[in-house]
Amino acid sequence: QVQLVESGGGLVQPGGSLRLSCAASGFTFISYGMSWYRQAPGKERELVAAISSSGGSTNKANSMKGRFTIPRDNAKNTVYLQMNALKPEDTAVYYCNARIWGGDKWRDYWGQGTQVTVSS
Repeated sequence: QVQLVESGGGLVQPGGSLRLSCAASGFTFISYGMSWYRQAPGKERELVAAISSSGGSTNKANSMKGRFTIPRDNAKNTVYLQMNALKPEDTAVYYCNARIWGGDKWRDYWGQGTQVTVSS
């Protein structure tokens, strides 16, 4: 079955960096785009960044442009979220997402989430 396992979260000071990882299994990773979302307390889940199956295009929400990148390693079935110049407002649980064709419709799969806390 589809599994997405995030890692790399933690506590970081403002201005610092973190790299999140999402290890994928149970589907043909190279065939699908991948995304990162985040959810802060009391707020809706929001898109952080997305990357196509080939890695040839990315999409980042405006507040993350210039600070976050979303590389992928198809040989390792892993997508990353490199976060630089972190701000307290980046504090949230970060989720990896894959939207996979199930034969009759698209289905969203989510990891368990990893907590990122930006604080001094």
